[in-house]
Amino acid sequence: MTTTVNTAPQEFGWWAGNARFINLSGKLLGAHVAHAGLIVLWAGAMTLFEITKYDPSQPMYAQGLILLPHLATLGFGVGEGGQIIDTYPYFVIGVLHLVSSAVLGAGGIYHALLGPEVLPEEKMTFPGSFGYDWQDEDKMTTIIGIHLLLLGLGAWLLVAKALFWGGLYDPAVEYVRVITDPTLNPGRIFGYLFGSFGTQGMAAVNNLEDVVGGHIWVGLLCIAGGFWHIFSKPFAWAKQVLYWSGEAYLSYSLGALAYMGFLAAYFVTVNDTVYPTVFYGPLGLSTTAAGVITSRTWLATTHFALAVVFLSGHIWHALRVRVIAAGLNFQQGVVNAAGMPEIGNFDTPVNASDITLRFLSNLPIYRQGLSPFSRGLEIGMAHGYFLLGPFVKLGPLRNTEMANQAGLLATIGLLLILSICLWLYGNASFKQGQTPQGELPENMKTVKSWSEFNAGWTVGSCGGALFAFLLVSNSSLFF
Repeated sequence: MTTTVNTAPQEFGWWAGNARFINLSGKLLGAHVAHAGLIVLWAGAMTLFEITKYDPSQPMYAQGLILLPHLATLGFGVGEGGQIIDTYPYFVIGVLHLVSSAVLGAGGIYHALLGPEVLPEEKMTFPGSFGYDWQDEDKMTTIIGIHLLLLGLGAWLLVAKALFWGGLYDPAVEYVRVITDPTLNPGRIFGYLFGSFGTQGMAAVNNLEDVVGGHIWVGLLCIAGGFWHIFSKPFAWAKQVLYWSGEAYLSYSLGALAYMGFLAAYFVTVNDTVYPTVFYGPLGLSTTAAGVITSRTWLATTHFALAVVFLSGHIWHALRVRVIAAGLNFQQGVVNAAGMPEIGNFDTPVNASDITLRFLSNLPIYRQGLSPFSRGLEIGMAHGYFLLGPFVKLGPLRNTEMANQAGLLATIGLLLILSICLWLYGNASFKQGQTPQGELPENMKTVKSWSEFNAGWTVGSCGGALFAFLLVSNSSLFF
């Protein structure tokens, strides 16, 4: 067996996501800002969408709502008995999220196209405070400290809402009230962690005084821990036990998210103080008499499913970190095992057969002799054609006479957004004098050729969607 080590800089294709920015701190910051913008955009748009679907004559939990129950629990627009008497606060919150998403989106675009690829690391300047080195233990703990400060402030925002900004909905009395006497006794608050009030642990909390008091303590601990990590350095044992690399931090984060996902799934299933029955439905995983899945069930199962995904990601990345730390990095070399798959040749009859390779070589992006515009035209036609169906069958107007027209407009809107994304990707990736990352045909490696590809994509995708619309609208001619 012979091993050839490749010492060239590691490159990633477009499919690798943020791994492409592992050594580009500026680009990675832009990706995080853009992701935050997408999350806030979803929250704002979904809130406004749920307002349009909300029916006051039916229980909130029986309408497939996700965000409005959370806002009602915080005391917005709720009257006696948990009745929603004003949806205007929900509208304001949704719009504020949309405006915030625009600001975050602008920040993501700036860092993707205009900002430096690598942030400076001068600690005495404001921009330099965002620079980092994965192996710098002191900087990594400082970043942890900053995150803890933000988490602590978030916990205290809930406290402020409960104490000063209108209060919270209390299912015990069935109206919104200000919490004037939060529990500050640490023995009672931390007793939940040790099962002092039942086997449900923290989920056994049954009054808002303890809930708000717990957030006061959580905020205090997070902020104290934040300052500790900012002004201190890792202990010697921590430096020896932990792995200090970007992928290691990713695995730690995924593990924490998995834990919180499982805890949240359990909490929402069994607790009706923080998740009132009037907004989320009966305790447990259930459906209404009409067979509608309750909001509580949606939340619990979604958190559980995501937690499983995060846990799988944690295990995967943790194993990779340990393997690389042991000196085995398969991305740094090529193993020639003389056709022995049990030693290191990962070719299989599926991924390396003549049929598979011939099929892949004839895809529009790889096929020889095509111009960039033609490649984009073919790929766009396929995407536009197949995207129409989900919008027609699953859109909010699916049961109306305008289902096909609304689906076409929604599809074209999405295709134009994707076209803008392709333009952004081209301007960010195909720079003067730089070779683009990933495997692309030779006539697809310049800004001009990518623009031609994007133009073909736009024409082809909209044309494919229009063709599918004509087929759907005139299906009676064929059947």
